[in-house]
Amino acid sequence: MIVNHQTPTPEISQKLAQLRLTVQRASYAYYVLDDPIMEDGVYDRLYRELQELENQYPELISPDSPTQRVGEKPAAQFQSVTHNIPLYSLENAFNMAELQAWDEKWRRFLGDSLPQDPKYICELKIDGSAIALTYHNGILVRGVTRGDGVTGEDITQNVKTIRSIPLKLHLDNPPPVVEVRGEAFLSNHIFVQINQERQQTGEPLFANPRNAAAGTLRQLDPRIVADRRLDFFAYTLHLDSPNLHDHWDCLELLQKMGFKVNPNRQLCQSLLEVQQYFDAWDTQRRELPYMTDGVVVKLNSLSLQKQLGETRKFPRWAIALKYPAEELPTKIISVTFQVGRTGALTPVAELEPIQLAGTTVKRATLHNQDRLTELDLHIGDTVIVRKAGEIIPEVVRVLPDLRPTGAKLVTMPTHCPECGETVIKTPAEAVTRCINSSCPAIVRGSIIHWCQRPALDINGIGEKLVQQLVDAQLVRSVADLYDLNMDQLLELDRMGEKSAQKILAAIATSKQQPWHRVLYGLGIRHVGKANAQLLAQNFPSCQSLAAASSAQIEGVYGIGAEIATSVYQWFQNPANISLCDRLQQAGLQLTSVPSTAPKSTHQAQPFAGKTFVLTGTLPTLSRDQAKSMIENAGGKVTNSVTKKVDYLLLGEKPGSKLKKAQDLAIANLSESDFLAMIKSANF
Repeated sequence: MIVNHQTPTPEISQKLAQLRLTVQRASYAYYVLDDPIMEDGVYDRLYRELQELENQYPELISPDSPTQRVGEKPAAQFQSVTHNIPLYSLENAFNMAELQAWDEKWRRFLGDSLPQDPKYICELKIDGSAIALTYHNGILVRGVTRGDGVTGEDITQNVKTIRSIPLKLHLDNPPPVVEVRGEAFLSNHIFVQINQERQQTGEPLFANPRNAAAGTLRQLDPRIVADRRLDFFAYTLHLDSPNLHDHWDCLELLQKMGFKVNPNRQLCQSLLEVQQYFDAWDTQRRELPYMTDGVVVKLNSLSLQKQLGETRKFPRWAIALKYPAEELPTKIISVTFQVGRTGALTPVAELEPIQLAGTTVKRATLHNQDRLTELDLHIGDTVIVRKAGEIIPEVVRVLPDLRPTGAKLVTMPTHCPECGETVIKTPAEAVTRCINSSCPAIVRGSIIHWCQRPALDINGIGEKLVQQLVDAQLVRSVADLYDLNMDQLLELDRMGEKSAQKILAAIATSKQQPWHRVLYGLGIRHVGKANAQLLAQNFPSCQSLAAASSAQIEGVYGIGAEIATSVYQWFQNPANISLCDRLQQAGLQLTSVPSTAPKSTHQAQPFAGKTFVLTGTLPTLSRDQAKSMIENAGGKVTNSVTKKVDYLLLGEKPGSKLKKAQDLAIANLSESDFLAMIKSANF
């Protein structure tokens, strides 16, 4: 790099600014508008001139410069960060009847406050990877993956390589903070090209453009990301502005800011127009240069969106209307049986390969014994296969007229294919299970689950290494991971000293993971990431959760009877208690760490020591909003009406909880009473 120790003159600064603006405009015209304003050779010359000037005067380099899109060094790792605003996934509808049901549901939620003629926005659902972008004073400062919707990975350096994402907003006076959500994706021809290159180098092929986009965004080297030429459509704008009244306005403003917005969007006056849009694109979508598997339907009014809010998982004001999966015939070669971490046996059809929804399909799930019986499946059958949710191949039906003579009926095995122990199937379940806790498949599955990112996040321990550890009988439970040493690891195939050191360091680091991630990592049936967080918030230690009754667990708002029973039964097993004891002795966090932030002594707590139950639909508050207000005011929300409940927060169309509360003489509160109590305490 040429170094110039002279102070840049005003003329140099002005020339740099002009060059930067010219290159930005040319890049925007080419990558976003698809309407080049200069020849490639001219662009290349201007870009090179800009690079040379910035090399001479590095103090003039700005983060929004086009030269800063590709990072010079691979990232050491991705940091987990909390989203500024939760990045919710969408509820799915698979036909017009389900869309109509969604429409009726949100209308009931609003009740009398429903406007007369709500409008809908239809946008094509892009088959890519969701990311959240943050701009401060018009400059891109952060790009984050969806993750679990609450936290994601900071991939800012990779996001900067996507040329349809502006590094600087095209606004003269940008707001202090702007949050933009959108979908990063690969065009079809780029996807094909990448797989051709991977095939030539002997690398495994990507299954579909969605997987390729997600994998690309998580590349540690931004230069690889840049080479794969990801694209981006913006679809949500979070900005407090009195001039924004509806979602269509937001899309228009996103375009002015410099983002690419899908041009095939449509403002619809009714569900009939939504259906017409959906039907039209069912065939037209096959001509698009990218993959789309449905239509996202949103209420256009921003005030309506705010009123409706979100459930624990989805926004109430939007839904994804999915197209039926593509279906094709093929033949059954054989059926194998996989054993999962809970001991569940899953039959898998081995197929004659077919091209389905853009990928080669060789295997398809058969789910369980009930599904096998329903299909009456025989080896050699011709079957119809589709992709469930456009991801997992499944057998839809059999064509018995094409069955070969003497074909063998497929049945579930009586013994586990992994350990040879007898399997069981209870009348209450459709699943056949191996109940041998020492079964190698169960052990492998539990360890892989434990090491995954949402659980203990032990980097470096994948399926192949877990297979070796179990086969060598070095690990029989997750607790054994914390007894591994360097000598044991070095005895494994293709294990070097540096790799072993990194694995041991990752295992040691996992001891700092919080209690809710340990709880999720234990792999208790029906306990997902969100439920683990709920349980950890209400039972701040493993000991308190182990001592809880099934009814107490079910009393946690958001925890149902099935989850409560599963958790309770898990802790009744002495072997599981011993496992928790070993993990605690190893230094794992089985107790929530209290916040070190000092609590305000002036904050009012009008509901301290009070327990609430919510029922019915509140006029203006969502359940999550009401629950948050109660907890912030020192109260507790439970799901069961008992003598210990102080108040029933009552909305429209209450359920059976109202009758039970009346029988127990529990005080009823309307929303207005509830808000008045908080206001009177100056909370």
